[in-house]
Amino acid sequence: MTVLIDNKSGAPIYDQICTQIKAQILSGTLKTDELLPSIRGLAKDLRISFITTKRAYEELEKDGFVYTVPGKGCFVAAKNPALVREEHLKAIETHLDEIRRHAAACALGRGELEDMIRFALEEYV
Repeated sequence: MTVLIDNKSGAPIYDQICTQIKAQILSGTLKTDELLPSIRGLAKDLRISFITTKRAYEELEKDGFVYTVPGKGCFVAAKNPALVREEHLKAIETHLDEIRRHAAACALGRGELEDMIRFALEEYV
């Protein structure tokens, strides 16, 4: 498992950890029932507070991405199709917001934007 902290990012460190672990779970890099690094071990590797890492793992567990076995550690939870779909929908919405901002910045009209989307979907479908 790879987690990189960007100290220049405006995102909180625990959120950076959550986002990166979620992405690795959704992509299949981290497999169901795979053991994650211990909270203290990850904190030491990243040179951050144990409390920050603990909060990240708690968020991941609350969101259904990991589960904890007392005395054993944190493991990747089985993928819930509804949860996976929701994560992908959130990512699409984020990208659409970015597209909207770029389109506005270059005064791209609605018709032109729709043409671009249609063209992109033709290659996809």
